[in-house]
Amino acid sequence: MNRQKSRLMRVTSGVYAAFIFLFLYAPIAVLIALSFNESKLRSSWGGFSLKWYASLFQNDRIISALGTTLLLALLSAAIATVIGTAAAIGLHNLRGPFRSVLLNLTYIPMLNPDIVTGVAMLLLFTFVGYSMGFSSLLLSHIAFNIPYVVMSVLPKLKQMNPNLLDAAMDLGMKPATAITKVVVPEVMPGVVTGFLLAITMSIDDFVISFFTTGPGVSTLSIEIYSMTRRGVNPEINALSTIMFVVVLALLIAVNLRSGQKGGEMINIG
Repeated sequence: MNRQKSRLMRVTSGVYAAFIFLFLYAPIAVLIALSFNESKLRSSWGGFSLKWYASLFQNDRIISALGTTLLLALLSAAIATVIGTAAAIGLHNLRGPFRSVLLNLTYIPMLNPDIVTGVAMLLLFTFVGYSMGFSSLLLSHIAFNIPYVVMSVLPKLKQMNPNLLDAAMDLGMKPATAITKVVVPEVMPGVVTGFLLAITMSIDDFVISFFTTGPGVSTLSIEIYSMTRRGVNPEINALSTIMFVVVLALLIAVNLRSGQKGGEMINIG
């Protein structure tokens, strides 16, 4: 009886998991299929074709928006990672009730609706007379990426030996040197996670970018939004497919590398 219940639970769990994955990835599967559709109409299949991929690299507006998006994501993620890592180390070493206050303040940008953050950034730049453009976009993305880096690094700091920093300074290291050569390598997985998360959030953002961009500066999300008024170009399907495949390949490569490192550690042991 127990064996039958266990088998039923496994089957039910498998069906439930399959349904969830179907719900999550069915839209992406449709998008990938449409990127190979000869016809421009989404409602009819005109045959297999790669013409939208060829057309994609001839569309200067999309390529320019993609370049701006990637540059913005990399710059904002790199700067936010440096600031966020330093902030996480400071918060970790802080004691007293003020630490809880700062931690709660760090959560607010993550929980705050994007439209509130976008309008607030717009009002701030307008109030101080800052010209809107790529720099305003960069500052905005840095601001909302920092909390994600802090939240990624803090758990690694909690897992670290609390006496490690003191031991390094007892051996003659200056505090700054001890942090960069002892603490940062220990929390590097969290730093990398925060950096990748910041890149993802920056590429994904639309609302804040919409409010803080300037004339002549357009990210990929803004460019796609402008297309919706006259119909989304099938070239976007091709671009989305390429981005999905690249992200999937990176995830597979990271998992394989992690597995190899784990195997090496087991063999060494």
